[in-house]
Amino acid sequence: MKKVTTRSFAAMLLAGLILLGMGIYIFRLVRDGGDWAVFYANDSVYANGALNRGTVTDRDGVRLAFAGETAFGYAEDAAVRRACLHVVGEQSGSIGTGALSAFRAKLVGYNLLRGTTGDGGTVKLSIDADLNVTAYEALAGRKGTVLVYNYETGEILCMASSPSYDPNVGFDPDDPAYEGAYINRAISASFVPGSVFKLVTLAAAIENIPDLYSRTFTCEGTMDVDGTTVTCTGTHGSLTVEEALAHSCNCAFAQIALELGGDVIAEYAERYGLTTPHELNGIPTAAGSVEDAGSDRGNVAWEGIGQYNDLIVPYSLLRLMGAIANDGVVKEPTILAGAITGTERLMRSDTARQLRSMMSYNVENNYGAWNYPGLEMHAKTGTAEFGDGTSHAWFAGFLTNSDAPLAFVVLVEHGGSGYGVASPIANTVLQQAVFG
Repeated sequence: MKKVTTRSFAAMLLAGLILLGMGIYIFRLVRDGGDWAVFYANDSVYANGALNRGTVTDRDGVRLAFAGETAFGYAEDAAVRRACLHVVGEQSGSIGTGALSAFRAKLVGYNLLRGTTGDGGTVKLSIDADLNVTAYEALAGRKGTVLVYNYETGEILCMASSPSYDPNVGFDPDDPAYEGAYINRAISASFVPGSVFKLVTLAAAIENIPDLYSRTFTCEGTMDVDGTTVTCTGTHGSLTVEEALAHSCNCAFAQIALELGGDVIAEYAERYGLTTPHELNGIPTAAGSVEDAGSDRGNVAWEGIGQYNDLIVPYSLLRLMGAIANDGVVKEPTILAGAITGTERLMRSDTARQLRSMMSYNVENNYGAWNYPGLEMHAKTGTAEFGDGTSHAWFAGFLTNSDAPLAFVVLVEHGGSGYGVASPIANTVLQQAVFG
């Protein structure tokens, strides 16, 4: 009897372990089956290490990449191949953030019940290939990026990164013109922001300085902060906060930063998602960094201006522009056409409305609305200066056209003036996006 009891217990234990193992396997199959199917050792979907099935198209059905068991190809137009390279990726996997790598399970046609299908699947991107070409050509060979997205639907219409290359031809890795050619500068790199960061400092001031709108700030062209000299682009005299933003006055924003403190500025940058990594349809993005300058008042002043140890990712700035346009709520971006994404409140609605009003004032009274015909433009320039005399050129903002709720970011590395260089690029791209 004792042997029977022992054997019964052993059988029950073995059955329990088998059921547990099957449960774990089923759970992992549901969770990881797509990854297993597209593992590089699966020679049923790879040929010579490259995916051999699936199609990637733009939002209008333009074929950007396709694979079959006997052929692989990219877009017919060389300009499209270059402009969309970082979004599409390369068959070899050199650009790991591209669709060919990120959406392998969709491309092989994986199904939980049937496994991989023979013909593969189609990934339809939200990108407009023609708009990407316009953006890439507007960058004119300079390193940088252009981003445009619909802040109501979340769809990214343009994501161009330069330098790029024709994947059918390749490039000379020793040519300095192609430095960083594998990097999608929109999502995988961070840059000194310069004056576009003043929007973060201003938002913090709106919420923490009660008499902000009734006071004035003084700019004499330079300002001494405990032995550190803050220089401005001009001598602006007495300014309201609205005028300080329009003139991008460093002296005024240094005063605001000193009143807030470096810790508050860093806190708001984190709150607005500028210092944390994000995911774009599962593709990880880089993180920015905004360091609290602590008790060093000179560094606190430069921190609030965007010129201390501040680094931001263009994609993260795009999210912030969308939130300001959308009463403080960001619609998470997507590069998949028709994808439904979530929302997140980044800032108070009243703060967003105040920023929106002042960004409109920038255009009307400083940049010139006539430079953006037909566009209800709200924007901020940035000219992030370096010790070598060069500057990153930034232009970021959004449109409030009823039929074109678009947010945008333009960055040209070491390109010069935000107003003189990045702003015209934005206008060129947005004119096409709105009016065709």
